Amino acid sequence: MSESADEVLFEVAGQAGLITLNRPKALNALSHGMVKAIAARLDDWETNPAITRIVLRGSGEKAFCAGGDIRQVYDMGAVQGLKSAPEQTSFFADEYILNSRIKHFPKPWVSLIDGIVMGGGVGLSVHGSHRVGTEKTLFAMPETGIGFFPDVGGSYFLPRMPRCTGYYCALTSARLKQADALLTGVLTHALASASIPVLTDALCAGEPVEAAIARHAGEAGPAPLLEVMDELERAFGLASVDQIWQALAASDSDFARNCLGMLASKSPTSLALTFEQLNRGAELDFNGCMRMEFRIVSEILKHTDFYEGVRSVLVDRDNAPRWQAASLAEVDRTGLAAYFGRPEGGDLPLP
Repeated sequence: MSESADEVLFEVAGQAGLITLNRPKALNALSHGMVKAIAARLDDWETNPAITRIVLRGSGEKAFCAGGDIRQVYDMGAVQGLKSAPEQTSFFADEYILNSRIKHFPKPWVSLIDGIVMGGGVGLSVHGSHRVGTEKTLFAMPETGIGFFPDVGGSYFLPRMPRCTGYYCALTSARLKQADALLTGVLTHALASASIPVLTDALCAGEPVEAAIARHAGEAGPAPLLEVMDELERAFGLASVDQIWQALAASDSDFARNCLGMLASKSPTSLALTFEQLNRGAELDFNGCMRMEFRIVSEILKHTDFYEGVRSVLVDRDNAPRWQAASLAEVDRTGLAAYFGRPEGGDLPLP
């Protein structure tokens, strides 16, 4: 039995194809083997008429899926050097193709998000038809803090979130709980954690998906973002990341100070790159966004910020990254064009 067979579990339960991410000690972080296993199972379930919906969940008490297994990617790069190793790009290619498959899946895709959902876990859920979150839901796209960029379709969904909230989440790595995730469209429905089992049973029993969710759904309560939404939109709707920084620095509000504190810990190159990525993504269709992200990742793995970011957070855990550009002023803006060029090995094979 392969390792991935234990990391992700599959079951046909009534009319549901049930997928359980099963790495609770790693917060269900998504490995390459898990990506390939899910894709292979969908080959059967997509065309199986007995399966009318997919239900995706995470095992354990803490997480739905805390992201891709970036330590695995880091270790590949440590062996290969700054070359964008084939093993690394293969992981991202397979992950991004799976993201596209979920986006275009012909059957309801129900993600039961009962805990942390970040990075790669967002890619498994946010593009599906139904995202059901509980009071334990905690959403974030934390990539700029490790010298990376908000991938897995972030180019598509983040600039389409209302009132510049996607730019706010992408640049600051802000964490959203249930009510804010519902407000911004990350979630489609709110549910009490205790109701997850009965909803799962209803979905497996073949009850119409929308009716089953509506019957068990609850209220998320007030969304804290509403209290700062006007200020958020004024700042994060500006024409450059530099202008965003300047506007926040000119404000004496608690919100602005908190945002500046978050931005100050991020890779300046990642901030500039992410802003450009989202602007471009706003004009592309979904598969165009995924092709662009594959171009970006093929280039970013050749630079030191990703490895330095992972080192500081996951390896040495000193939280003292030494970024290639120490400030936004030092970022080579003309050099950003290289991240959007066609990779040596070709573009992501999507229609």
